[in-house]
This record gives sequence, structure tokens and C-alpha cells, in this order.
Amino acid sequence: MTSHVKNTLVTTAAIAGALAATTLFNTTTVKADTTSSAPVTTTTSATKDTAIASAQAKVNSASAAVVSAQAAYGSASTAASDAAAKTAAASASAAATSAATSSAVANAQAAADSAATAKSTADANLAKAQSNAAATSRAKSMTSAVVVSAQSAVASASAKASDADSAVASAEAGQTVTANLMKSSDPTQASAAQQYFATKTAIVKLLPSGQVQITIPLTSGLEYLTEVSYNGVDATFTKTGDHSANITFTADPATSYTLAMTMDIRSVMPLMPIMHETALLDVDTTIFNGLLAAKSAADAALTSAQAALSTAETNAATVAQVASNAASAATAAATVASDAAVVATSAATNLTSAQAANSTAQAALTSAQAVQSAADAVLVTAKANLDIANAALTSAQAELKSAQNIVVVTPSSSAASSASSAATATSNVASSASTTTVTSAVVATPATTKKATSSTPASSTTAKTLPQTGNENQSALVALGLAILTLGIYPMMKRKHA
Repeated sequence: MTSHVKNTLVTTAAIAGALAATTLFNTTTVKADTTSSAPVTTTTSATKDTAIASAQAKVNSASAAVVSAQAAYGSASTAASDAAAKTAAASASAAATSAATSSAVANAQAAADSAATAKSTADANLAKAQSNAAATSRAKSMTSAVVVSAQSAVASASAKASDADSAVASAEAGQTVTANLMKSSDPTQASAAQQYFATKTAIVKLLPSGQVQITIPLTSGLEYLTEVSYNGVDATFTKTGDHSANITFTADPATSYTLAMTMDIRSVMPLMPIMHETALLDVDTTIFNGLLAAKSAADAALTSAQAALSTAETNAATVAQVASNAASAATAAATVASDAAVVATSAATNLTSAQAANSTAQAALTSAQAVQSAADAVLVTAKANLDIANAALTSAQAELKSAQNIVVVTPSSSAASSASSAATATSNVASSASTTTVTSAVVATPATTKKATSSTPASSTTAKTLPQTGNENQSALVALGLAILTLGIYPMMKRKHA
């Protein structure tokens, strides 16, 4: 068999195998591409359209982002340029202002220094005057405090004297106290005469001599009690009724007094003799002890406090005059210091004004530099955003190109699609056959040849990647084609020989 006939047979077998493979397995076979290892993806038309639409949307969005980033970059570039121009102008202004005001600043500084020296001297004099005024003021305060203390002492002494006077006056007016007549032989038992002193009280008065005057009210029995005496001195009877009287006697302050009494009851009991007995008058008059002494002491204390107050007031008046003079001197020094302060303030103001021009120019320069820095930062950010947008656009365009290169596979139920796939396969095989020599060993040993990879059934839309080994596909197609041709030729030959 000649080489041409062999090649024709191989090509025919490959075409038959491709048609069979396309019909039976609904897949597309391509030859190996020795220049690229990238797989060719197969999918349905709807899936490809969706991928293209999605990629196109990403391209559109990335394009818009690039446009926006370019606009922002242009605006930032303009702002940075303007800021640089303003910085240059501010720098020139600051330099010119500094040169023009340097002399004014020097003169103002000298005037300010001189005024500050004068103010310092005036302040020192004022401080000395104020210190002297403060010292005299403290002395005045101290003497005033002494006066206040003396006044307080006088008030206290006066109050005590008044209390002592009141106590003495009350005692001299008389006070009613509890009094009982007890048996002198047994002070725990009431005397027989107690019945005639029913009030069981006594009126006690303080006498200027320091003694007390005791009056006991006799409420009844005046006709029987004929005599009462104390220490041999008869008491005074002051009749208050037909059967009553006040019995008064004088004694030193004590807690009880033994009274001698004479009772004559023969008018009612003729056979009874006149009775002479003693009774113990239980009455405490020691409450008046020391009242006169206390009054005397209080009066003396008041007199002393009044004298101390007079002395304190005299001293306070003298110190107050000294303090007043010191205060006047301090006021005069304050006036001088105030005038010096005005001059110093004016000089400082002039210096500040001279320095303000420089400061303003420098501040304008600093502000312009800050604006320029900010504009430069915005420009850097805009450039970065533009680079990011360009990268995103490049990626989206690549995705769109990839989607457009997807190979669409039509379901096997369509005869026209099958014929198209078969024609494509035939063309690929023919091209391969023109460059590849197939030996009889390949045909003779079909068991060692790999079958073509079958595609997903027509009901599935999952994309597949075609095999990349062209020689394996070619061998399989040739073997399959030879088998089909054999099966077709044998019946024909049989009918021819029949």
C-alpha cells in the first residue's frame, strides 16, 4: 500500500472516528497545541452570555472609576500647584516684612527695656511701702484686737457684777424657803409647836451686814405662843390676824436654829402649867453665803476691765495713726508704680506691634506650607487611587476577554450542531494527519490506545476542558474509524460477492 493510500485511509478513519465520537459522546476533540498549555473551556451559550455580561459590567464600573480617579487626580494636581505658588508668595512677603521691621523692633525693644527697669524700681519702692503699711496694719489689728478683748472683758465683768447685784437684790428682797419645827431632843420628829406653823416655810432676807433675817409665819395659836427667842434675843411678833402673826429674828447664815418657846394653854386647860421648851427650826440660809463678797469681787473686776479697756483704746489710737501714715505712703508708691507700669505697657505694646508684622508674615508662610503639604498628600492619594482604578480596569478587561473566548457546546439532540462538531473534529484530525505519521502498530494494537474523554450528558450545563494530548486523541479516532469502516465494508463486500 502506497504512502498516499495509507494517509488517505488514516484520514478517512480519523474523520469517521470524529463523527462517531461527536455523535456518541457529544464532545469536541482538538489537537494538542505545542505552544500553549492553557485549557479551552466549554459551556452552554446562556452561561457564556452571563459570564460576558458580568465581565462587561465590571469593565464598565472599572472604566467609570478610572474616569473619576483621573478627575480627582487632575483637581489635586491643580490644588498642589496653587498651594506651591502661594507658599512662594508668602515666603517672599515674610522676608520683605522682616527686613522692613527689624529697626522698629530694635528701637521698641530698647524703649521696652528702659520702661521695664523704671517699673521694676517703682515696684520695689511700692513693695517696701506696702510691707511697712502691712506691718503697721498688723499692729493696728493687734491693738484693735486688744481693745476688742478689753471690751469683751468689760462686758463679761459687767455681766458678772450685774448678776451679783441681782443675786444680792433678790436676797435682800427675801426668798421663801422650806422650814420645819423639829424636836430639839429628836430632830427626826416634828415639834408640838409645828401645828401652829402650818405653811412649813420661812422668809429669808439678806441684810447689808451679811446676816440674815428669818421670818416664820404663825398660822394659828397666837394666844398660846407667848414668847420666842434665839440665842437669848426675843423674836419680833407682827400680828397678821386674831390667831396669826409673823415671827422674825436675826442670825448668821446657817442650816438650822434652836428656838426657845413659851406656851400658855391654861385658857383651855386650866390645870396645865406654862410650858417652856426648845424647838429646832430646820431652814437653810447658807444660800446667801458669799453673795456680798461675790458682788464686791465682781465690782472690782469690772473696774479693772474698764481701766484696761481705756489703756487699749489709747494704744490703738496711736498705732492707727502710724498705720494711716504708712498706708498713705504706700498709696503714693502705688501711684508711681502705676505710672511706670503704663509706660512699660505702652513700650511693650509698641514692641508687640513691631513683632506682630513679622509674626503675621511667618504665620502666613507656615499656613501656606501646611496647605501645600495637605495638597501634596491629597495628590499622592489621588495618584494611588488612579493606579488602583487602572489595575481594576485591566483585570476586568482580561476577565471579559476570557469570557468571550469560552467555547459553546450545543446539546447532542441537535443534528446540525453534531454535524458542525464533526466537521470541526474532521478538520482538526485532517490537520493533524498532515503532520503526523501513524504506523500500522497503532492500528494493530487498539487495546493500548486511550479512549476519547466523553462529555457531560446533554441535560448538564457543566463546562469541560478538552484533553490536551493530540497523539492520544488521534490514535483513538483512527482505531475507532477503522473499526467502523471494517464493519461497513464487510457487509458491502458480502453483498457484492453474493
